Amino acid sequence: MEAASEGAGRGDAPEEKQQQRQRRRPEEPSGGMGERGAAAAGRRAAAAPAGGGDSRRGAGDAAHPPEAGDFRCHRLQDSLLSSASGYSNYRGILNWCVVMLVLSNARLFLENLIKYGILVDPIQVISLFLKDPYSWPALCLIIVANVFALAALHIEKRLAAGSMSEHLGAVLHTINLLTILCFPALVTLAVTSITPVGAVFALSVHTILFLKLFSFKDVNKWCREKRQTKATRTRSAAGSQKANGNVASGAVAYPVNLTYRDLYYFLFAPTLCYELNFPRSPRVRKRFLLRRLAEMLFFLQLMVGLIQQWMVPTIQNSMKPFRDMDYSRIIERLLKLAVPNHLIWLIFFYWFFHSSLNVIAEIMQFGDREFYRDWWNSETVTYFWQNWNIPVHKWCLRHFYKPMIKKGAGKWVAQTGVFFASAFFHEYLVSVPLKMFRPWAFIGMMAQIPLAWFVGRFLRGNYGNAAVWISLIIGQPIAVLMYVHDYYVLNYEGSQ
Repeated sequence: MEAASEGAGRGDAPEEKQQQRQRRRPEEPSGGMGERGAAAAGRRAAAAPAGGGDSRRGAGDAAHPPEAGDFRCHRLQDSLLSSASGYSNYRGILNWCVVMLVLSNARLFLENLIKYGILVDPIQVISLFLKDPYSWPALCLIIVANVFALAALHIEKRLAAGSMSEHLGAVLHTINLLTILCFPALVTLAVTSITPVGAVFALSVHTILFLKLFSFKDVNKWCREKRQTKATRTRSAAGSQKANGNVASGAVAYPVNLTYRDLYYFLFAPTLCYELNFPRSPRVRKRFLLRRLAEMLFFLQLMVGLIQQWMVPTIQNSMKPFRDMDYSRIIERLLKLAVPNHLIWLIFFYWFFHSSLNVIAEIMQFGDREFYRDWWNSETVTYFWQNWNIPVHKWCLRHFYKPMIKKGAGKWVAQTGVFFASAFFHEYLVSVPLKMFRPWAFIGMMAQIPLAWFVGRFLRGNYGNAAVWISLIIGQPIAVLMYVHDYYVLNYEGSQ
């Protein structure tokens, strides 16, 4: 009976439904929402935030009050400036620091212009390289450097051919390498027409040549040792060899690499570590090259202008406090010199390691462009020295540190040896061109050892990074003032 009555009811459904729809229409909102509007309203109600609190709710909402949890607006969390918050987007604060730095230095630069006038003179830069327009000793030293490179190549050719013993080859290489350092130093000290800036440039070229030929000698020696080891094992395996192992077909193998083309590619490449097969980029990117060239020219002019306009007057005004040993004025001069010195050092870093080396690498299609790493994040002194100059770090690691470890030296002894070698070259590039022997650069580099121990032992994180920055900002102008003072006393006050 229930089923029958239900079916009968269903049979009357069309008329009853039509009458029900007619009765419902007056009750709908004036907007005529209909079924689609009701569905949209349902979706909007579902999308409303938990906790409600909307003043536009109808009276019908009171029938379904929000749960107690919907009213919460607090949760467990740290302040943004707390390290536990995990927040790291401080771009706005960094921009603020940059703006403040620009404004403060703009004031100092304007004060300098008002006090001294415009001191920038591009023509004066030429006099830093030449005393006599008919005598170019620095350029002659650079040209003579080719003799040492060709000597190293011919020694290696004789060793590869077996017409020279390994002992004799090692002796000749040692003499050649020592001459690379001693010959330009003796010429600089003997020739009066060479300028300090020209001497620095010539000695830098010879120092780079010394490091490159040292690597050239070592790698070719490793190739000969591998060849002899392979011969003694009587292997007939196919494939050619290089210093790092077997190479694919088409790559240069030892001793085919001993050519003038291979040698001079290495001498001009932006690296100090020799390989038989360098990674090569597929093409020269003209836009990239033009951008780097524009940066080179701009930053070079900027450095020269800042040195002439900002650093030179400050250094000249620092001589009297040094003579009078007025320590308060010395500290004031030191702090005043620290800002332009550090700014010029940062510009030089970008100009040399990013712009200049990328220009050379792009022209030569040299593939490895890792000339520096994130040294600005250094939390230890050791990390800074390992990452700010990657070509030198790779050379020290490959040809100095690891060989000492293999010979049984401890890590601390090997690290000290690396700092000692670096201190020697720093002093070599400063004392010889100035023709005076003051060990300030040597002492400054060796002082990095106890500083590295102290920062690594007692300082961590941001404190260690701040200590590294302070050592860079304060340490360099101290050495600059010491050398300038001694040079001034030796060459000007002593002659009066």
